[in-house]
Amino acid sequence: MNTVKPDYLPEHVTWHSSASTQALAEHLATAIASCLTRELEHRPRVSLAVSGGRTPTAMFTALSQQPIAWHQVDITLVDERWVAEDQADSNAALVRQHLLQNAATKANFITLFNGAPSNEAGCQGCHQQLQQLVRPIDVMVLGMGNDGHTASLFPNCPNLAHAMSPTNPSLCSATTAPVEPSQRITLSGQQIHLAKHKFLHLVGDDKLQTLQQAMALRNPNKMPIFAFLQRPLSVYWSA
Repeated sequence: MNTVKPDYLPEHVTWHSSASTQALAEHLATAIASCLTRELEHRPRVSLAVSGGRTPTAMFTALSQQPIAWHQVDITLVDERWVAEDQADSNAALVRQHLLQNAATKANFITLFNGAPSNEAGCQGCHQQLQQLVRPIDVMVLGMGNDGHTASLFPNCPNLAHAMSPTNPSLCSATTAPVEPSQRITLSGQQIHLAKHKFLHLVGDDKLQTLQQAMALRNPNKMPIFAFLQRPLSVYWSA
């Protein structure tokens, strides 16, 4: 197992590795809880944005048991597939099943899917919903695909330039994935950049190869994760 920070990662990217995926999940949950608790010392509410997929489920369970003032936490998604919560692909359903449990049932959950006929039609409504959050977002947990996408910012996808633009005034953007369900809604690149504490949760040696490829290619259009490796970010990884 690689316990040393890969030399291709920038100095401002911090590295944390664990011997197992369960240990990684617990360590990351503790780190997130610590950040939220510290931020609550300065204001009455804090914000947390999380990603979907299989990787974070164990972390969600561990985080849900952390002794945080959950009634003061607003949770949203980094991105969502444009499907209702009763569909298997819904990230919101995943969050309700694994994170909004135990102590975290007291948290306020702000979903992205709003029932509009398309992600583009629903984008403005999502923007309005997200205005409830304390911003910049206090803690953001990102994932990454083997193609170098993060959130729903996919390589060379339609609307990627607008979604990643620093002058994009919207909190979110409608994007298109190369797989079904293709309609997605994602926090804008600028909102991701602005988050106070950013974590990248990765499992598997293949994800290290993807990081290395992104750093070698140095092209955020072809591998969007590269853009977020250019600013402070904490990588949590296990094989």
